[in-house]
Amino acid sequence: MKIIDGKSISNQIKSEISAEVAKIIDNNGRAPHLASILVGEDPASQTYVENKAKACKKVGFVSSKYNLSAKDSENDLLETIEFLNNDQNVDGIIVQLPLPEHIDEKKIIQAVKPEKDVDGFHPINAGRMAIGLPAYISATPFGIMQLLQRSEIETKGKNCVVIGRSNIVGRPVSILMSQNADPGNATVTVCHSKTKNLQEISSNADILIVAIGKPELVNADMVKQGAVVIDVGIHRKPSTEKKSGFKLIGDVKFDEVSKKASYITPVPGGVGPMTIASLLINTLKASKKEIYPQTEHN
Repeated sequence: MKIIDGKSISNQIKSEISAEVAKIIDNNGRAPHLASILVGEDPASQTYVENKAKACKKVGFVSSKYNLSAKDSENDLLETIEFLNNDQNVDGIIVQLPLPEHIDEKKIIQAVKPEKDVDGFHPINAGRMAIGLPAYISATPFGIMQLLQRSEIETKGKNCVVIGRSNIVGRPVSILMSQNADPGNATVTVCHSKTKNLQEISSNADILIVAIGKPELVNADMVKQGAVVIDVGIHRKPSTEKKSGFKLIGDVKFDEVSKKASYITPVPGGVGPMTIASLLINTLKASKKEIYPQTEHN
């Protein structure tokens, strides 16, 4: 069994990006600029935004943060997005989710210009990704594909089972795994909360991607001997062994499943670090106009 070290791979990606940004600046170019919008004071969301700012600083990006209160209106948020859409010095925009209940999340996602949607949530980017056109791919699915590629895990012709069908992870990663690409070219089955015989299906997977959001749902009986297991889940579990009073666990029972897997991602330190690394890749592409040339959408 080999651990897929997402932290190490993400650091490798950050080093590559940092070197490229240095070259851009040496050639009198402008450093990529990522703008984050945070609505409210949710501690987890604040931490995510702070971590993104730290990552930007590490690779030489410019980052800016726009704070709105939980009481601000949907129109206030739309005006902030419009301001950033029109700022030629801003390459990428992220709106930290979740949003307060009085704000329509789908409306906000569609308000960000596709060419600045480095989260990859806009329907245009999701649609382009689905039919194999250049697009910003949402960070977690993109990170999973990077983990597979950089770990040199063969996906062609493999039986891949994805547990979870969210628009953020399960659905896009199932599309990416089935596309005629490398990594990709797998035969993909998508399972979810209404799937019957889940254990029977998952235990036949060569590659098992678990993004169902249920702590330690997948046990050893659900995993084929020698399978590659990618655990996207992250949850807090009370623990007297930790000073914090909790430990982080995934959707997979790591201690059990790791004994059968050929490769497995740990929690923490697996998929998680790749999310920010993927966001940085998208922002660099945005600054270079790689996905949408300047002639598009003008």
